[in-house]
Amino acid sequence: MKVTITDVAREAGVSAMTVSRALRNPDKVSVKTLNKIKAVVERLGYVPDPAASALAAGKTNVIGVIVPSVTNNVFSDVMRGIYEEAEGSKWQIQLGNSRYSPIEEENLVRTFLSQKPAGLILSGLDQSEATENLLRSADCRILQIMECGPDPYDMMIGFSHVEASMAATRHLLEAGYRRPGYIAARLDPRSQRRLQGFQKVAEEAGVFSASRIVTTPRPSTVTLGGELVADLLSKAPETDAILCNNDDLALGAMFECQRRGLKIPEEFGICGFNDLEMMAAANPSITSVRTFRLDMGREAMRWMGNALSGIEPESAVADLGYQVIVRQSTARDGGSAN
Repeated sequence: MKVTITDVAREAGVSAMTVSRALRNPDKVSVKTLNKIKAVVERLGYVPDPAASALAAGKTNVIGVIVPSVTNNVFSDVMRGIYEEAEGSKWQIQLGNSRYSPIEEENLVRTFLSQKPAGLILSGLDQSEATENLLRSADCRILQIMECGPDPYDMMIGFSHVEASMAATRHLLEAGYRRPGYIAARLDPRSQRRLQGFQKVAEEAGVFSASRIVTTPRPSTVTLGGELVADLLSKAPETDAILCNNDDLALGAMFECQRRGLKIPEEFGICGFNDLEMMAAANPSITSVRTFRLDMGREAMRWMGNALSGIEPESAVADLGYQVIVRQSTARDGGSAN
């Protein structure tokens, strides 16, 4: 039969209220009583009912986290930061994967909110209208990550994808490239903003051409990067550099250029985005936009924990910035990092 809190109280010789208090707020009971209750809990194999705890306390100790991918290294780094910061605290992380689907994100938000979480961390700015309404009326703290914007639901930590892409495009121009192109996969809202940044700078410099833009809704892979740059060079052979939506595509683009005998960076420059470890390990090493994903996860969890303890951030939005890390793939004229 299922062990109940009453069973634990009877065995420990205390009230059910004392057991509940010891499990939820161990600092509220004596060390002797706490140790006695812990011993009984372990011996009987008692597992607290989170729904009952939420009903009694009005909230659980769960922080819900919704990300669009659990296999993408970018979000893996963010999650590692969240888990590292949460370790040793009373907060439990519950993860949801929206798989880049607005409908799935809405379903996950509904599910999390029905479970009375203490807080909810989710990615981006572009929720559906229904999800936005849920978040604005949510009875818990909300923190958006991965981007910065003017109207957070509650708190926000990230960076500007438009500005980061603009900086990368300026670097290509400063390195002497005059016919830059852009390749992208999946085309989620963050990808679209990176394209906006590229187009803005290219148009201002008078070097933009729509024929040098190749995109696909397919998920990013290294192989796809090679296919996209092959498509680009077939319709715009004059292209002398590319900004890639992410590092997987950049690595694939480099392989395709090497197969074609294009000299990197003399004849063709390549810039990635996110600066994963493989960018420095590639040969030649690949320029990329460094984003501070691990720090973002840590800060998100630190902000959430502080907010739930009554410590509000000085500003509702934190811009962690970015850095263009210049490597061999674009350094033909000695371009420097921004």
